[in-house]
Amino acid sequence: MSLREAIAELDVESLGDDMHALVADLFPICRSITGDGFRQTLAILDKRVPLEVHEVPSGTRAFDWTVPPEWNLRDAYVADLAGNRVIDVRASNLHVMSYSVPTRRRVTRSELDEHLHWLPEHPEWIPYRTSYYRPDWGFCLSERQRAGLSDPEYDVVVDSTLEDGSLTYGELVVPGETQDEVLVTAHACHPSMANDNLSGVALVAFLAEILATTRPRRSYRFLLIPGTIGSITWLSRNEAVVPRIVAGLVVACVGDGGPLTYKSSQRGDALVDRAAAHVMRRRGGSVRAFTPFGYDERQFNSPGFDLPVGCLSRTPHGEFPEYHTSADDLELVRPESLAGSLAAALDIVRILDEDAAYVNRHPKGEPQLGSRGLYPSTGGRQAEEGVLAMLWVLNQSNGGRSLLDIADRAALPFDAIQTAATTLAEAGLLAVSSERGDDDG
Repeated sequence: MSLREAIAELDVESLGDDMHALVADLFPICRSITGDGFRQTLAILDKRVPLEVHEVPSGTRAFDWTVPPEWNLRDAYVADLAGNRVIDVRASNLHVMSYSVPTRRRVTRSELDEHLHWLPEHPEWIPYRTSYYRPDWGFCLSERQRAGLSDPEYDVVVDSTLEDGSLTYGELVVPGETQDEVLVTAHACHPSMANDNLSGVALVAFLAEILATTRPRRSYRFLLIPGTIGSITWLSRNEAVVPRIVAGLVVACVGDGGPLTYKSSQRGDALVDRAAAHVMRRRGGSVRAFTPFGYDERQFNSPGFDLPVGCLSRTPHGEFPEYHTSADDLELVRPESLAGSLAAALDIVRILDEDAAYVNRHPKGEPQLGSRGLYPSTGGRQAEEGVLAMLWVLNQSNGGRSLLDIADRAALPFDAIQTAATTLAEAGLLAVSSERGDDDG
């Protein structure tokens, strides 16, 4: 089945509830950049799409980085002198700072405060904090909880392991007609935060599931990785693959109620940037220039690789108040937003897969469309979109302009231009150009 046929059969809006249900299934898992929680997450996703799971041993060099020890958490709490758990990871796995070292000790109230993290501006929310690369321990709690800590001493327990193991990531390649690849990735290492980034994980999983039923023109590589160290590790192990990547999307924060946002690759004018800009215009979204801060797009866009990889989101990271807090919960993520984000991703993928350049085989004057059954028998005051699209394609198809170029010039949907080109090619009026092939635009 072609990609176009598979998308045409979908009722994307109906998938929003299914995507939200997947987010809900993954939400309770205590994840970090390594460990069994990440593996458990991939095991659930593997039921939807067949993932190849990779394990990279601790201590492995990845350019300037080293794969860290594996972290697993069994329990963590702070108890008062009566033995009551006043901070308990069983209530929220955000309560413990990720990668906290094993700890079992009695501390004074003032010493405990040195290891507590809270949000005075949001007294009911628990923040999310990590200490991946500096040995430390800590607890996160609401301002209200902290105000209730009145004992002179507390017992602190972090029942964790931090030892040689591995970094885990999942990968799926959907082969296409060419070896040119589109990379689609999300970080899957955050615990109990629905928008950042279980929404991205769900979108990538559903997009992979849809494409796995097709034979696309380009090949698609899906990655579910821990943030930063995951992309750097993957790049260090796959330098032979990198030259095949002609476009890519990092997906994050796609479930909230904000409008769609696309952050360009550092090139700014790559095919994926132009495709995403076209989709943002049609869907009321916005485009932002590249900055070397954010998610894994900054690794793929680093100067040693300079890959055309952008980032698709709704409200960008750090710009919604719930970001990296317990308020990033299942209520923040909306089924209709998930479905809309998936639809936008599919629009981008279709452009990446179907954009091509054609040559008008009858360039001297306008070919007679009516005799070929392509023009209404009765003329009107204004051309219908389909007819207008055909006229634009015929006028612009000089072998060097792509369908996306024409769609942007005509201010028409790419789908209308692509449909027109297919119709004209079937009528013998267009031929595929060899001047513009499967590059990155």
